[in-house]
Amino acid sequence: METRININEIEPAAYKAMYALEGYIQQSGLDKRLYELIKIRASQINGCAYCLSIHTKDARKLGETEQRIYVLPAWRETNFFSEEEQAALALTEEVTNIQSHVSTSTYKKAIEVLGDRRTAQVIMAAVTINAWNRIAITTHLMPELTK
Repeated sequence: METRININEIEPAAYKAMYALEGYIQQSGLDKRLYELIKIRASQINGCAYCLSIHTKDARKLGETEQRIYVLPAWRETNFFSEEEQAALALTEEVTNIQSHVSTSTYKKAIEVLGDRRTAQVIMAAVTINAWNRIAITTHLMPELTK
């Protein structure tokens, strides 16, 4: 893959704004393992190898299991995820696939299970990782191979 611009070097103010959004989510009270699941699921949908590499490692550091990470694309077909995680993952998928819009049923389920505040946090988490995915994919950020 060809080398592309490094936005952080060329426009550091843009990254500063993105990090401010990250900071909000980190301080919002959203469960850190749930946030990693949101980041992994959106990155899977978007095909962002860089973000998948980072966030699967981060999730494991927080105690996430390999099995749950492996089955995340098929989370609906398991009983591995709590009702809160399911609501957050469904909302994340629809925010990521926004061309189809966020369905009323998914939105209402999120409000019912997560409440207004946590739903807002999940929406912002999904929006943030989608923005990071688009930066990484567009600029060809490459994950490092670890042993």
